[in-house]
Amino acid sequence: MPPWISSLNPSASQAGFRFGDRGTHTSRTLMLVELRDLLAATRPDAKREDYLDAIVDENVLGKPTLSSRRLTSQRLSELYVLDPALPIFRVLRRLWFVDEGARPLLALLCALARDPLLRASAPAVLDLIPGAELVRGTLTSGLRAATGSRLNDAILDKVARNAGSSWCQSGHLLGRVRKIRQRVVPTPAALAFAAWLGEQEGGAGEDLLRTRWAQVLDQSPATLLELALRAKNLGLIHARSGGNLIEIDASGLDPLARRN
Repeated sequence: MPPWISSLNPSASQAGFRFGDRGTHTSRTLMLVELRDLLAATRPDAKREDYLDAIVDENVLGKPTLSSRRLTSQRLSELYVLDPALPIFRVLRRLWFVDEGARPLLALLCALARDPLLRASAPAVLDLIPGAELVRGTLTSGLRAATGSRLNDAILDKVARNAGSSWCQSGHLLGRVRKIRQRVVPTPAALAFAAWLGEQEGGAGEDLLRTRWAQVLDQSPATLLELALRAKNLGLIHARSGGNLIEIDASGLDPLARRN
């Protein structure tokens, strides 16, 4: 399988990717509901301090204590930046309101870019065939390989539970105790975000249909190309297919890039 983005790629960090052996999934899941409610409660032109004020001061997420609000603000920032100064959040926020049905996959793709522990859980889930059960030991082994001896067994087990919940929120797994792999159905907005993420690791053209980000969408390159052409018709990306040539350019997804 193609690798995830390398920490040696400077454009990745500039875009908002996070690297290392630490991650939010030691204590939280995808936090999809919190992200949805926060974005619904804030203006499109909100700044970072506006998002933090909405969580901590206005308590738009309904947390019971000041400490829980502050912790929620920290964890959401780890997963989704909540800062329009970074491209990955600008792209996420734009696509979030283009296609409501894409939101679980948009959140997952962003969280994968931001949380190394969630990335480490991906092969155990994505390599499963639909209908197969996720084996906790396989997931834990992948996490241990990525983190070495830094996390003890109890923490690894918690990360595995949280990651399993996140993959359920995205639609890749189904079930509370026994988690069964199911195929997600992506939309053009999800394909556009996956292509944009692939570009941050240096991908271009047809290769964007075969990255790990594209693999998250559970479809063949041919089907993803159809989605890319639909994304073009929506004005999200540039895409063209003719003869043996496939062109895909998602750089215009960034609202600031479109102005330049």
